[in-house]
Amino acid sequence: MLTIGLTGPTGAGKTTVLAALASMGCVCVDCDALYHQLLASSPTLVRELTDRFGRSILNCRGQVDTRALAPIVFSDPQALADLNAIAHRHVKDACAARLREAREAGARGVALDAVALLESGLGALCDVTVAVVAPAEVRLARIMARDGISREQAAQRMAAQPDNEYYVNRCDLAVINDGTKTQQALRAELARLFADKLC
Repeated sequence: MLTIGLTGPTGAGKTTVLAALASMGCVCVDCDALYHQLLASSPTLVRELTDRFGRSILNCRGQVDTRALAPIVFSDPQALADLNAIAHRHVKDACAARLREAREAGARGVALDAVALLESGLGALCDVTVAVVAPAEVRLARIMARDGISREQAAQRMAAQPDNEYYVNRCDLAVINDGTKTQQALRAELARLFADKLC
């Protein structure tokens, strides 16, 4: 079973690449979505977050409100590092379990989509790592549209992460997803990279 790790800065279009890999038969794990599932299902994660950031990050139902948490962590590097340390540990354990399940089910390949693939230790679970990158203006527009936030807020989120070169220089392969490729063209590019390993 081939395990592919996708990473890259926010707004680079990793989800689009993940969908293309799914169409090639990969079991796909969106680590951001997995994190949000854990926020709703893991009392241990919620307790660790409130111990660090206080109960003001909870909504009226006692659930973590990521919109309340975001301004705290994106304006304070230490707070962001603390959030990442907590989240990465929980997500890595959940991903390892998903990989075991996929292997037992006889999956040909698994793709992990994780912004912090390299920093979290998730990259060590992968056979190959892929940097998905896009120009800054393309990313900015995607983040604003995806999250319904202002240009300034989107720029703040981008500034909290490394640039494209960081990912390209640390991954085995790179895919440029600047929005000019059709889904079919993107799938063809991925097929050239992985078809022999996924067959």
